Amino acid sequence: MAEQQGSRRSGGPQGRSGSGAGSNGRRGAQAGGQGRGGGQSRSGGSRSGGRSSDGGDRRGQKPRAGGSGGGRPPRDRVERTKEQAVYDGPPLPDEITGKELAPAVRAQLKGLPDKLASRVARHLAAAGALIDEDPETAYQHTLAARARASRLAVVREAAGEAAYAAGHYAEALSELRAAKRMNGATAYLPIMADCHRALGNAKRALELAKSPSVANFAPEAKAEMTIVEAGARRDLGQFDAALRTLELAPINSKSREAWVLRLRYAYADTLEQAGRLQDALTWFHRTDALDGEELTDAAERAAALEKRIGD
Repeated sequence: MAEQQGSRRSGGPQGRSGSGAGSNGRRGAQAGGQGRGGGQSRSGGSRSGGRSSDGGDRRGQKPRAGGSGGGRPPRDRVERTKEQAVYDGPPLPDEITGKELAPAVRAQLKGLPDKLASRVARHLAAAGALIDEDPETAYQHTLAARARASRLAVVREAAGEAAYAAGHYAEALSELRAAKRMNGATAYLPIMADCHRALGNAKRALELAKSPSVANFAPEAKAEMTIVEAGARRDLGQFDAALRTLELAPINSKSREAWVLRLRYAYADTLEQAGRLQDALTWFHRTDALDGEELTDAAERAAALEKRIGD
């Protein structure tokens, strides 16, 4: 989420990228909603003029618990209950104060009343803390922040990144588009492109990968977009094009940064999918040689390939 923990992009939606590496962070916040209250429930009498379905007359009987005589709660009451649950969000741990957020994120909350800003900040901080181990709960925290501050780009960004982490790709696209409209940022493009892949729209992912702004991305963001682009080519059965896309990236860099490992891993994985097993084995070994922190499972993939080739 926005500058609290780093990008969650792994180059593919939760394992679609072939990056083999875990991904980092997320954040979010949204503006000004209020919990729904009030409203009149629909009256719950039986449509059969007071008669039960078994022919008996229920006039004068006490309504069943939780209803007004019909058993099923009125739809508007159910909807209010759902909205209230989203607004409330998951429980906030006492140790989460909101000060965990990066200063740039907290600065974007200053336009909110103090109490509201504190609540939004705590939900965003909780989301950031949970994004890797429990992305669904992290997403629910960002929805609670969004219910209160939906007009803040940082909140929509957080909701989008958490939705992506939790596998809600259509929702992630919607939130990141909203954030992009608000602040004009293009940093979301790799995630947005990968969401299109996950939703079966590889061609749209390729269009985003060719956006002019990608040329100005930092090396890590460029690598993520390259992995997504190669993945989209694979989705379309264009393995040679996917390999060429990755070969134009710095896969031969000696850097041990995570984005280089992900590029190498994606290249090895694509080679294997293309049936070039010996080349794939070489590149899994080359990836593992730089992966001192075991960010990928390149060693395991290499061992499995060696067994496969030897059989």
